[in-house]
Amino acid sequence: MPRTVLTFGTFDVFHVGHLRVIERAAALGDRLVVGVSADALNLRKKGREPVFSQSERMEIVGALKVVDEVFVEESLELKRHYLQEHAADVLVMGDDWKGRFDEFGDICEVVYLSRTPAISTTALIEKISNT
Repeated sequence: MPRTVLTFGTFDVFHVGHLRVIERAAALGDRLVVGVSADALNLRKKGREPVFSQSERMEIVGALKVVDEVFVEESLELKRHYLQEHAADVLVMGDDWKGRFDEFGDICEVVYLSRTPAISTTALIEKISNT
């Protein structure tokens, strides 16, 4: 039976750190499903709209050969629903969220991956803004 891995992210100003986490998530199963944060969710979560629109970010992530399916993550509170809807066997999150999603261990394996050092979308946006 194929193992489905699910991960989430904004994936704004797509960079090598995003690519590495997606590739590492894909390696944990047979099928990778990615929830891309809605523009409105990003605004609530980070206090700013993404540089790239939700549809552009979904197109970028969906074009990666290791990604099998992409959907819009409308709300952080719907994580359990998304995991069940996509029949996820594994939830993968960055280690900056460590412990925050352990509650889903009753329905799937929860894995926290370390982030790529010294790469941050926020820092990249600030750097671009200051040039």
